[in-house]
Amino acid sequence: MSLSDELGKLSELHQRGALTDDEYTRAKQRLLHPGEGSQALPVLAAVNALRRSREDRWVAGVCGGLAKSTAVESWVWRLAFALLLLFGGAGLLVYVLMWIFVPAE
Repeated sequence: MSLSDELGKLSELHQRGALTDDEYTRAKQRLLHPGEGSQALPVLAAVNALRRSREDRWVAGVCGGLAKSTAVESWVWRLAFALLLLFGGAGLLVYVLMWIFVPAE
């Protein structure tokens, strides 16, 4: 699909009311200037860079990986997960989910 076709479809969606003025402007900017929006979400880039540690690990390396990503010591993360474990098991649930979904280094 060419750029003019995509701009035409965006314009049509905007005229039908499917896109607000702000959404239309942002979508048009992304089409006209690809790559500029990649730095707009540094939090998303940090989440995508999160990896489980192979060196700083007790069980699965989740806390070691969080320590590398956030510049907070791994023992602080371990303490946080332990405290969350005491409050209804939320710490264990979050830890296991991160173990499953966060890739290793």
